[in-house]
Amino acid sequence: MTSHSSTSFERARLLFADQLNLARGKYVPMTEAAKGHARFCVGTYAVTYDKTLVAAPGGGLLDGLPDMEMLFDPDGLRPGWEAGTRIALGTLQFKGEPFPLCGRGALLRAIAAWRARGLEPMVGIEMEAYVFQRDAQGQWVPYDTPGAFVYGTGPFTDPAGLVDTIWEAAHACGIPIESMNAEYDAPQFELTLRFADALKAADDAFLFRQMARELLLRKGYLLSFLPKPFADKSGSGLHFNISFRDASGANVFADDVASGTLSPVMRGAIAGLLHHHEALAAILAPISQSYARLQPASLSGYWANWGIDHRSVTVRVSAETGAAARIEHRMADCAASPYFAIAALLQAALKGVEAGLDPGAPETDDGLEVTNTDRHTPHDLGAALDALEADTVLTEAVGAELIANFIAIKREELRIVSPRDAAGHTAYYLPYI
Repeated sequence: MTSHSSTSFERARLLFADQLNLARGKYVPMTEAAKGHARFCVGTYAVTYDKTLVAAPGGGLLDGLPDMEMLFDPDGLRPGWEAGTRIALGTLQFKGEPFPLCGRGALLRAIAAWRARGLEPMVGIEMEAYVFQRDAQGQWVPYDTPGAFVYGTGPFTDPAGLVDTIWEAAHACGIPIESMNAEYDAPQFELTLRFADALKAADDAFLFRQMARELLLRKGYLLSFLPKPFADKSGSGLHFNISFRDASGANVFADDVASGTLSPVMRGAIAGLLHHHEALAAILAPISQSYARLQPASLSGYWANWGIDHRSVTVRVSAETGAAARIEHRMADCAASPYFAIAALLQAALKGVEAGLDPGAPETDDGLEVTNTDRHTPHDLGAALDALEADTVLTEAVGAELIANFIAIKREELRIVSPRDAAGHTAYYLPYI
């Protein structure tokens, strides 16, 4: 992939994630990129996946669809995966002020809130996805991997070498990989990025997903991050591993598990995530199909519980100590914007710390047939949106206008997909997720 090492760049690709986690943007010559700003129609926040227009708050549909502006550092462009192309990521402004619907802006506010307490949020991201290929009739069918098994690597798991393609491009683009391997069901893969500060982690995840999907599409494959594309196979999740560094750079969770006593920060963070469990579902599991994945006994973050090194809970405290100590939140899927999702998780966790909430006892039952809680995610997206709208503490912390816009778009999306069967839901979302 020699194009990645070229020193002659002709254009920049300006990108931002909307609340549907679509990579909106444009190509511009490097002379334009040098200005560090570009204009877009605010109406990108007034459409569904299928381009249905919605008079959502802040989307500008009833205000003449004015412009917003993306601001970025022209000296901080990232390597791209297309020949002669650099990548610009930035935040959005409207009339000279931060645009309230910008997910990256919401994440920056959440980071600032934790920094005000002297702590730096660190995040590691694990993604799961299935691969499709075309059959003789041109339809998308599962990638043929007859020798695949969980934790599989190599040609029996990936005969076309798709993981190699993704790995090479990620390395060239400066996106640090932690690991890649086959998951429990075939042809599903786990794609894990190395942890970083929260903003870089979100930037890396956003770019990685787009890069991997585009590269495989050009090879004739579709990498789909849909949460439940197959009724008879495991769902695909998006796990966020969260820790906090103090002013000295030390992980404040470092000794929690080893000492047997959780610190006030870890206890409060877990409690906040559980307290806002139902509302978080709308942001972290944001499409109708998400709720086919979020089921009891599915290891998917359904129950409002926590435990130490326990994969049947939503908030898993890793058994690792020292720099690797962390809490893992297991509810989300990759239909969620990483910016919006991490912002919501950080704000929920912070609310728990600020209020001194208690997470209760850890889960010690199997978490499959027996749990220590009866609270769980809502049964469908409509109920999750209602729960989010009712949780005014979380909505105000994340951003009231951002949440109102998101809910309006998602309710229209539900109106569109509700009459369809499961195959119709997959067909609606597959080109985008």
